[in-house]
Amino acid sequence: MKKKKRIRLKGRLRIYMQTSLYLGILLLLVNIGIYFLDARAGFLLTCFLLFYFGMVILLMFYNRPVIINELVSFATQYGQIQKTLLRDMVIPYALLDEDARVIWCNTAFTDAIHSEKPFKKSITYVFPSITRDRLPDGDQEAEIAISFEGSDYMAHITRVPLKGIAEDSDIMEDAGYDGCLYAVYLYDETALKIALRENDAQSLAVGLIYLDNYEEALTSVEEVRRSLLTALIDRKVNKYVAAFDGICQKIEKDKYLVILKKRSVTQMQEQRFELLEEVKTVNIGNEMAVTISIGIGLDGLVYAQNYEFARTAIDLALGRGGDQAVVKTPDKINYYGGKSQQVEKNTRVKARVKAHALREIITSKDRVLIMGHKIADVDSFGAAVGIYRIAKTLERRAQIVINDVNTTLQPLVDLFKNNPEYEHDMLLTSAQAIEIAGPNTVLVVVDVNKPSITECPELLRICKNIVVLDHHRAGTETIENATLSYVETYASSACEMVSEILQYISDSLRIKSEEADSMYAGMVIDTNNFVSKTGVRTFEAAAFLRRNGADVTRVRKLFRENALEYKARADAVSQAEIYRSSYAISLCNSAGLQSPTVVGAQAANELLNIRGVKASFVLTAYQGKVFYSARSIDEINVQVIMEKMGGGGHLNIAGCQKDGITLDEGVTLLKKTLDKMIEEGEIS
Repeated sequence: MKKKKRIRLKGRLRIYMQTSLYLGILLLLVNIGIYFLDARAGFLLTCFLLFYFGMVILLMFYNRPVIINELVSFATQYGQIQKTLLRDMVIPYALLDEDARVIWCNTAFTDAIHSEKPFKKSITYVFPSITRDRLPDGDQEAEIAISFEGSDYMAHITRVPLKGIAEDSDIMEDAGYDGCLYAVYLYDETALKIALRENDAQSLAVGLIYLDNYEEALTSVEEVRRSLLTALIDRKVNKYVAAFDGICQKIEKDKYLVILKKRSVTQMQEQRFELLEEVKTVNIGNEMAVTISIGIGLDGLVYAQNYEFARTAIDLALGRGGDQAVVKTPDKINYYGGKSQQVEKNTRVKARVKAHALREIITSKDRVLIMGHKIADVDSFGAAVGIYRIAKTLERRAQIVINDVNTTLQPLVDLFKNNPEYEHDMLLTSAQAIEIAGPNTVLVVVDVNKPSITECPELLRICKNIVVLDHHRAGTETIENATLSYVETYASSACEMVSEILQYISDSLRIKSEEADSMYAGMVIDTNNFVSKTGVRTFEAAAFLRRNGADVTRVRKLFRENALEYKARADAVSQAEIYRSSYAISLCNSAGLQSPTVVGAQAANELLNIRGVKASFVLTAYQGKVFYSARSIDEINVQVIMEKMGGGGHLNIAGCQKDGITLDEGVTLLKKTLDKMIEEGEIS
């Protein structure tokens, strides 16, 4: 017969229960010693010992069941109290199984998820961010920020292994069992997040407001009314800033310093900086509308950093042509406005100053390397040829970096190749340029200010003396370490800028006919035969080149295209889709074409001749990428559209490149971008 098991005590409680017995044994030893001293005293103590042991044994057997019963009762009540405390705990708490399903939760948890009865579904059902793959492994703990119906929580998740429980269980097989539960605590951070957002909204931002065409606007109005024009502009600016609880201080005749709360900047962004349009309404007889540029810096670690952000932002706004607002944070730059064409400056003082600075830089070094952008076009090559002539006039070694020559550019390149009047190594590849570049080299970058799309970005790191000449609007990515930067967005082409500089370099400068043809061709291509973005200075530059040997007939013959390219362009135009009644979108078939991107750009220009088309977009697949050519006349700023897609350019001419997508996917992406910008009011 199996021996009946009894409940046994252990630990301190067992020692406490047996203390009387141990003392009795000690007293027995004392009793034996007393017998040696006095037998009668020992006998008396023996009688006491018998009575003592009898009482101890009797009490032990009598009280033991009572004590054990009390212990069991206490343990039961204690466990019930624990369960009650856990159920009524103010922190939402739940236990999940290995599949993230809730198997038990307390009252606070059901209240947090607004459930009237205990929740037994997957926790992902109410908190989509808590998925099975985000649960912790091993001894790790996970913290996941979640939001639920206007409340913000931090979910703290701990893994609870069940191996020890399985070993002590009579109903679970513990062989190889490694299961677990997950304890989830939800800490309500709603009030904290609100306080942090409020504190962030109250942080200060620094802004700069510049009048783009202050001098030109004043000269277009009568002298007696100039002070009134200035007063009206001041009133517009101050009233606008005051409406957002900001401080506006005029620091120069055409510059303002603005201090705002971050919340106010957010409101300005939502309204897309209405001041840009309000200032244009100031009209007291001035022939030219006043435009402004706004640069705002925020989220810096200190106020001084916000000011530096504002300086960078205003430089970007001015570099992109003005009439726009730029908001810069440590990790992002946002652009607003920029719908007006920048007015051409009548004075060429700046060109003269830049020409003298360029001459000083080139004469201080022995070698000049010139490069444009990848997949060089006629304007890029023509401007490079102009800089080449400047360097040769100043008796410096000069070479042009160019890798791939497309069919459009080939006729110009052939003018210099195998020409005895030019060095055989006048044109270099990127690898050859890297080998010869050094500390005594000047690198001149033309027709591009974005380092990643230059012909050889490595040269920007090797050369310490860099000159940038460009007519494209500056974007987020710019060449920052330039010794001399001459970026004029009003210019029609880089060739126009170089042609102006040529006139101030040296009295002994003589331009050869091949060089004049190259620069004239660049102006013709970028202005679409002097139709797009031309001003007085454009024609003056063209006249200068004509006087120096440029021949219109020769240039026209150079750019006659073959029948295949003509058919491809006509096909792209004929298959164009008019999206939203205003945007022409088409695809250019690159099969058999050596320069499909050029054909695509030409097709985009042709599509603008369709009545009602505000902007045209032609997509071309070439070298594993999809190239976008975007064109407009005056109603739409295609630059901001292309910037949304990772590109850039001008108000009327822009483009971008996309990797890893098909032409159909490219069209879908373009349409989504247009839809989003129309919904947000960036374009109409």
